Order: sequence, then C-alpha cells, then structure tokens
Amino acid sequence: MEELKSHNRRNFLKKTAIASLAIPFLSSFSFSTKKKLKKLTILHTNDMHSHIDPFPINDTKYPGLGGMTRVASLVDKIRTHEKNVLLLDAGDIFQGTPYFNKYKGKLELQLMSKMGYAGSTMGNHDFDNGIEGFSAVLHHAEFPFICSNYDFSKTLLKEKTLKYKVLNIDNIKIGILGVGIQLDGLVNEQLYDGVKFIEPIKTANHYADILKNEKKCNFIICLSHLGHEYSDDSISDIKLAQKTKNIDLIIGGHTHTFLEKAKVIKNSENKNVIVNQA
Repeated sequence: MEELKSHNRRNFLKKTAIASLAIPFLSSFSFSTKKKLKKLTILHTNDMHSHIDPFPINDTKYPGLGGMTRVASLVDKIRTHEKNVLLLDAGDIFQGTPYFNKYKGKLELQLMSKMGYAGSTMGNHDFDNGIEGFSAVLHHAEFPFICSNYDFSKTLLKEKTLKYKVLNIDNIKIGILGVGIQLDGLVNEQLYDGVKFIEPIKTANHYADILKNEKKCNFIICLSHLGHEYSDDSISDIKLAQKTKNIDLIIGGHTHTFLEKAKVIKNSENKNVIVNQA
C-alpha cells in the first residue's frame, strides 16, 4: 500500500509501558503512517526462565508478581482492545524453576503456543538441556525460533529454526530476524556441540537487507539475546543498533535490563532505531 511505503522511523509515535510484572515485563509499541493510521502493538518478553507461576506471596522483592500465567491473562486483555497485536520473545525461556527440571521445557513452549507467540530467538539457557534436549521438546512450540547467527546444519536442529520470518498484519509487512550471544565460555561446550556462531553485526545487516530490499518489509524487528550494553567491547544491542541499518526495532534480552522507556539510537545511516528490553 502506498501509504505504508511512506512509513519511516519518524512515524513512530509512542512507547507505552502497559504492565510491570517483575519478571517478565511487557511493553507496547505503536507506529502509524501520515496518510492513514496503522497501529501495531508489539508485546515482548525475555528471560522468563520457566516462571510459570507468580513469585510467592512472601517473596521479599516481587510478592505475588510475574509468571507466565499472569502474562497470558494480560495478553488476552490487550487483544480484546487492540486489533493488531504481535507477541515476541527474546530468549532464555528455560531454566529457573522446578518446572524446567521436571518438564524439560515442554510446559513453557506449550503455554507460549497457547498465548499466541509469533516467534522467539534462543538464549544461552535454552541450551541447558543440550541440542538433543531442546530438539526433543521443540515440537511443542507452535511458533518458530528465529536464529540468524547460529548455524545448526551439523546438529539435530538442522532446518528446525528460521534465519528470518516475514509476517503480514493488516497489510503491514513485518520482517523479523534473531541474533544470539557467543556461547563459547558461557555454556558448556558439550551442550552446543556442532553449533557454529556467526558474527552478529554482519549477520544482522545481511538479513535486514534481505527483509528490506528483497522482501519489501515495512518494519523490521531484530530479536536479540546479546545483552543491552557492556562496559567493554562486547557486542550488545546498543552497538548492534549503531553498526547496522534497515532495522527499526531491537527487542533485547540476556542482561535483564529494566528500561523506564525505550532508547532511540542512531544507526550507521544516522536513522533512528528503537531499542528495548524487559
């Protein structure tokens, strides 16, 4: 549609925090075109770490808060009021409560499927049961794992993840890519044996270019489990935003960084990239 072609990053209107649930936190983004209002509400989670239930009522920091079941209720409420809702996750779904020890990730993926997630990327803790363990429960996910910079071709996950995904919501063409953190030194090498890590910035630029220029996407999202920002030279969401182009929104994870509001970072072409993390 012609009005969508005129969309650019300046059309971004507002970011609204809709609920603080300790772990996780959900945020909503809206953007529009000048000729015709088009609203897309993007809900995102990260680092849920198998928190199915809320924190105990006697928890000293988050009494009664959080939990996938409460998030599910919130998502349902939002969907009754918003027409175009996109629900995404930035990794570390697994590990953190006895639910993971017992069900090995099956329950988490089943709940996320019922909640209507459109996609997720993989975090380092999603390898905690190894490639075999992840592959064994992956069929419970009715949504794709988008892993642009992990090469699984020599593992059981060969052709079981996507390099990118294109969605069409209300004639808004949305491209999604995903980048994960270097596993070496972070995860036991036996748990990711055969996985090849590909440099994130080069990879993100490659797939963002495909989504923008070949797939003609109006809006491009990067799901990142790199971490928000570091004091050293480690690649982060902030550096990813600065050194790439064609990406409109980076949804982050890994560092559990709470942001009062999304950051707007200039990319390699001096255009705005929205960066957020729950």
